[in-house]
Amino acid sequence: MWRDSFRLRIFCLLMAILAIVVLVHNFFQLEHLDDDTVSGSNWITENNVQHSLSQTTKTTRKPYCGYKQQILSKREQAEQESLLAAIKWPKPSDSKIAFVQSTDPAHSDFVILKPSRFFKVGDRLEVLVRMKDFQGKPKQYGGDYLQARIHSPLLKAGATGRIVDCHNGLYKVFFTLLWPGEVKVSVSLVHPSEAIQVLLRLREERPDRVYFKSSFKSGRYSETTECNVCLPGDLPVCNFTDLYTGEPWFCYKPRKLSCASRISHAKGGYQKGLLTQEESLFFQSDVNIKRPILSSGPDSVIVKPKAFTDSSGMDRAEDPTASPSGYYYEDQWRSRTHWIHHFNKSDDITKCLQGKVIHLFGDSTIRQWFEYLTAFVPDLVEFNLGSPKNVGPFMSVDLKHNILLKFRCHGPPIRFSTVFSSELRYIANELNGIVGGRNTVIAITIWSHFSTFPVEVYIQRLRNIRRSVIQLLDRSPKTLIIIRTANVQELGPEVSLFNSDWYSFQLDSVMRKMFSGIAVHFVDAWEMSLAHYLPHNLHPKEVIVKNQIDAFLSYVCPLQT
Repeated sequence: MWRDSFRLRIFCLLMAILAIVVLVHNFFQLEHLDDDTVSGSNWITENNVQHSLSQTTKTTRKPYCGYKQQILSKREQAEQESLLAAIKWPKPSDSKIAFVQSTDPAHSDFVILKPSRFFKVGDRLEVLVRMKDFQGKPKQYGGDYLQARIHSPLLKAGATGRIVDCHNGLYKVFFTLLWPGEVKVSVSLVHPSEAIQVLLRLREERPDRVYFKSSFKSGRYSETTECNVCLPGDLPVCNFTDLYTGEPWFCYKPRKLSCASRISHAKGGYQKGLLTQEESLFFQSDVNIKRPILSSGPDSVIVKPKAFTDSSGMDRAEDPTASPSGYYYEDQWRSRTHWIHHFNKSDDITKCLQGKVIHLFGDSTIRQWFEYLTAFVPDLVEFNLGSPKNVGPFMSVDLKHNILLKFRCHGPPIRFSTVFSSELRYIANELNGIVGGRNTVIAITIWSHFSTFPVEVYIQRLRNIRRSVIQLLDRSPKTLIIIRTANVQELGPEVSLFNSDWYSFQLDSVMRKMFSGIAVHFVDAWEMSLAHYLPHNLHPKEVIVKNQIDAFLSYVCPLQT
């Protein structure tokens, strides 16, 4: 008997030693990244010190750091290639174009085709845009990034247009006329094609142009090191790659402290000196960034009402991907894809949300929803969690009506001020922890903080979120999930290099494709910001946020029609 007991003790001791060996090995791997993981091309750091990285993989498209290590299924690989092909942007035949040969919005113009024609509500309006360079010569290639809308200022009405690049310096813009009266056409050049090529280069070659940092602390001693999705050089790093999603994140290892002593994450800053002198000419606020293109003839048409039609239904579109998805009329957004109820009274919102738990995941643009609802609904009181201002997490509670509203920012990369390490959560993991059900509402937005990275980084993040969304809907089909799209913003020479509308447009296109065919709903913040008369803003003004909330709540409490 005692021999059996002795053997059992020896066995347990050996197993304990084996467990310690495995634990030490894993800990070592967390602190020291394998050379292959950081291999790639030459990299310029913040101090312009060039680090030569080992070349271990050759592909037709230069891989980005750890993303070459992704193991994709054939279906995932095919989807990724399809997505990248769908957003591929046309390039000039000559890689180096002189500034005077680049697109000049002042020389360019547009013309309304058949402006004297009799138009009625529901008709299509076609506009031809003709691009010219600074010498007044017609452009012979496409690739310019334009934005266009129709609007009636007195009616506070507006809608976006669909732009088609003819790849020869000409662009067609198609509008659906959705309200009667005088309707004006506005076309803007956001970036010339030559600037787009610079933005493409920066996205592929300089994803480090926004850098991050983390603080490590033990007792009274602390250190701060640089962090990112990928880090160059041969310095030891802390590997904070998420164990469940595989989302990569690394920090340079502190000199004296362990990786486990990390206490916070924060935005480090923006790199300078990214452009050559010639390239900088393509990014001038009063010359070629978001500049209007004027009409060479009439810039408006008169639209007659559609006869014998109920005005409430004349603008409906059966296709959920209809363009435009909606329009403003008297400063209220009218969706063409679902019925919108305008929640003008706080009691209406309370009635709609009674008994529900609302999760808001994402960046500061969806934090605006939390702030609006908490300020507008008197019984919804914010509970002080001691979170940093503008960072979160935040929570508001209405005990009387059993409403719980929560906001949490998405995981890195996130350009917020100090975020506690314990609060760095990935949306996919948070979704996995939600039971769901008919009283659970989830809203997600994720786009702005990914604009500086190769698109594969964004695709992987969405793939993880989508997987968790599908699993949540599978176990709790009555859970309501809503995605807030990207929105346009004010641009200048510097902001364009980090958060251009063109970057946002590309990411938004990818997101819509990846979530098509899934039982989620969209709040089209892109069109709602572009169609409105107010100046573009990363954080839209309250009237626009109010319309976003109306669209959101109309999914939560749909009108009975």
